[in-house]
Amino acid sequence: MSQAKTVKLRIKRQEAPAEAARYDRFEVPWLPQMNIISALMEIRKNPMTSDTKQKVAPVNWDSNCLEEVCGACTMLVNGRVRQACTALIDHVAPAGEEITLEPMTKFPLVRDLVVDRSRMFEDLKRVKAWVQLDGTHELGAAPRQSPENQEEAYPLSRCMTCGSCLEACPQVNSSSSFIGPAAISQVRLFNLHPSGSMHAKERLESLMSEDGLAGCGKAQNCVEVCPKGIPLVDSIAQVSRQATKHMLFGWLFG
Repeated sequence: MSQAKTVKLRIKRQEAPAEAARYDRFEVPWLPQMNIISALMEIRKNPMTSDTKQKVAPVNWDSNCLEEVCGACTMLVNGRVRQACTALIDHVAPAGEEITLEPMTKFPLVRDLVVDRSRMFEDLKRVKAWVQLDGTHELGAAPRQSPENQEEAYPLSRCMTCGSCLEACPQVNSSSSFIGPAAISQVRLFNLHPSGSMHAKERLESLMSEDGLAGCGKAQNCVEVCPKGIPLVDSIAQVSRQATKHMLFGWLFG
């Protein structure tokens, strides 16, 4: 009788940020259309290491939607940042190779594969990534948005704050405070909006510092790893042009 097919995983473990890291190996039964999340769920049922045969604490990871919309399950799969929910085992390890799972390195570690992406949400606050309406009076019908404007804005609106672009960006590191491509792209999105454009000046000024647009090294890694295909390099170029025009001629318009 042929041996049942299995999935081999090597997972980086760390109980807390100050604790020492280690790698645990697991082997779980293969299932059709299995993804990384379902493999982690199998480990949770019986967290026994395959090499040392020791019972260990279940692996901690983050996930929510399971359909590449929330961005919560971002991690390193064989060294490449991606969403665990859409990383199919048969594509990641077609010949049954061992799969290595590690947490993202550009965010504070919480435990095992879980990181704290709070900096991304704080950056969205910094650039006012919303349409600001006070709601104290009837505003009437909203400005019309042209099909051309909608077509340009839609790809930008698909950002799920997963952190993949920051993980791949060499300018995001411990010695740099570069805001990263995600927030810059959101400035472009909300400056495109007919109502959001009322606060375009504030958004551009929030990026006029060393950790803003000037921090980009033009590596273009961000666009290569974005799971939603957002034109991040184009967004950085567009916002940079807007910021330069505002810096040179903004005084003319108050």
